[in-house]
Amino acid sequence: MEEAKIKEIIVSSLDLEGVEPESIETEAPLFGEGLGLDSIDALELGMAIKKEFGIAFSKDPAENKKTFYSVKTIADYIRSQKS
Repeated sequence: MEEAKIKEIIVSSLDLEGVEPESIETEAPLFGEGLGLDSIDALELGMAIKKEFGIAFSKDPAENKKTFYSVKTIADYIRSQKS
């Protein structure tokens, strides 16, 4: 369930015109050759997800890079924080 909400947050918080949430592949990379997001997008996305789900992210950039790899990895992280 988190995956669909994350996709909506990606599109709405980053103002991705012409991108439908359901067109974002759950396991595709969000950065680089995937959806093409950049570090500014990562900050905005992190804040929007934190606000929506009430979770905190690591202060370790390498850990966050793994967490923000794809919609699936973000959803897995959210689930791990809720349990």
